[in-house]
Amino acid sequence: MAAKPKPRNANGNFFAVIGSDEGLVREKALALHNQLTGGVDDGFTHETIDGIADNSDSAFEICSSTVQALLTIPMFGGDKVVWLRNANFFSDSVTGRSQRTESGIESLRNTLEKGIPDGVKFLLTAQGVDKRRSFWKFIESAADIQVYDRIDTSRDDWMDQVGALVGKRASELGLRFENDALELFVLLAGEQSQQIGNELEKLDLYLGPERRTVTEADVRQMVPLSRAAVVFEIGKAIQKGDAVRAIDLIDQQLEADESAIGIMRASVIPTIRNLFMAKLIVEKLKVPTGGYPAFSGGLNRLSETDRAWLPQKKDGSGVNVFPIFLAVQSAANFELEGLQRVLEATLKADQALVTTGLDHRLILHRLMAEISAARKAPRRQMAAR
Repeated sequence: MAAKPKPRNANGNFFAVIGSDEGLVREKALALHNQLTGGVDDGFTHETIDGIADNSDSAFEICSSTVQALLTIPMFGGDKVVWLRNANFFSDSVTGRSQRTESGIESLRNTLEKGIPDGVKFLLTAQGVDKRRSFWKFIESAADIQVYDRIDTSRDDWMDQVGALVGKRASELGLRFENDALELFVLLAGEQSQQIGNELEKLDLYLGPERRTVTEADVRQMVPLSRAAVVFEIGKAIQKGDAVRAIDLIDQQLEADESAIGIMRASVIPTIRNLFMAKLIVEKLKVPTGGYPAFSGGLNRLSETDRAWLPQKKDGSGVNVFPIFLAVQSAANFELEGLQRVLEATLKADQALVTTGLDHRLILHRLMAEISAARKAPRRQMAAR
């Protein structure tokens, strides 16, 4: 989501702030507008044009108004800033593809190419621009451009990217996250920078000046629990062998009309599969577990045969390491044979949910108990016996 400044605008009069991260685009655009206007806008010198178009005719009129504003000399002299704000018709949409819209955009482009009057500056902000079109190529070549796109959550490394962003913003506030707290916060806050910023500010106020370390309990207390977070929480309870917590979360989801099959396939199956793979990798393939770089490198150095059964990244660049690495520590609390039995029990439970009329709640409760029973007792308990 890093900004991509491209200072190619020789005249210094065309600026663009674009991207799918709406909150960050608005924030950066406002800061740039204040910089260009000196923070002074009396309502006469500068012009701001709302770029939200309801249809193609509206988009055409917005472009026409922008052209007129660009060609109009300031009434009282001096510099003038024209801001086309939050334009929504440059995207690949019904309105954006309309011939009427394209005619308006072409008129705007022609005006900019011919050159706007001295002393006039143009600021364009938009959350979506179709990068296959010529207007995008024109913006890239003609404007001082900043691009702020949301992190793509379909990528395997999205949690790493969000984690880095959270860490950077937290350090600016003087906050430090415990590892488990950071992992949970990433899942709760999502990839939108504005939402991340809001949640960090809430934590900052909640902790106060005396305590600056964010714990998992703090995150649970202050950040709303999303569906993705519940999936994570169920998986974490399973890894810890905390059947009571897992059952409680499952019941909450069932009462909220979430399907048992959805819970099974979004949370339970991936958790058990990752635990089993992590245990097998450590015991049989002897991959080092000292840290993420060593673990990732060890997995990707395995022979093609040894890697064939492991989940691969969507772009084909190697093993999808991160979720397996997260399971390594918890997998140490299970025997390999025990995890194999749990894997088989999970398969049978999934089949029962699909093919039988048994009570879904009972099936999931029983499976949680089986998983908890397979987990090795902590060493302190074993020593006490």
